[in-house]
Amino acid sequence: MGKDKLRRFAEITAFENVIELEDGKILKGKWAEQHFKNKYPLILELGCGKGEYTVNLARLFPEINFIGIDYKGNRIWRGAKTALEENIPNVAFLRIQIENLTDYFLENEISEIWITFPDPQPQISREKKRLTSPRFLNMYKLVLIEKGPVHLKTDSDLLYIYTGQKIEELRLRTHVKTDNLYHSPLVDEVLSIKTYYEKKYLANDKNINYLKFSFE
Repeated sequence: MGKDKLRRFAEITAFENVIELEDGKILKGKWAEQHFKNKYPLILELGCGKGEYTVNLARLFPEINFIGIDYKGNRIWRGAKTALEENIPNVAFLRIQIENLTDYFLENEISEIWITFPDPQPQISREKKRLTSPRFLNMYKLVLIEKGPVHLKTDSDLLYIYTGQKIEELRLRTHVKTDNLYHSPLVDEVLSIKTYYEKKYLANDKNINYLKFSFE
């Protein structure tokens, strides 16, 4: 492991806005009151990477709490450090595997979920690893409030099509969809937030897909 990664792992253990494993389980059902010290709604970004979406959403909406979830501490270090440096109080990062989501959040505790540029897991044998597979969708349904939306931004046409198929099969409600976000009228201050990976995809003229759906 490189020196930078080791340094970042060491630093995040002292970051007050980074929660790991058992500490996160203690906060189940109490995130707003005990961690954020308020009663604001709670929004998750899954597979948050460097936390660009989490931090930028928190800047835009100071009366909403945001938690970025990723297992790789050297990635979330960047978003967590930025939030601390800029004194953004409505941001936290949870370092866990996403498949353990229901160990950390109660039913109806989450208002929205964002999935931004996840690994599309293109191999058929890894379908269950896709963050919009039925296995994960069932988890989201448990923790989300009634009619709470899920947002997917992805450069993967395969994942976009696959997710659309699962939405149809499970009879979920599609609110918005486009296979070319930046050539659509949908772009606003939220959808125009760009992650590190998205900037790379756009530089290579890759189209960006977007889906918003809910369980109703």
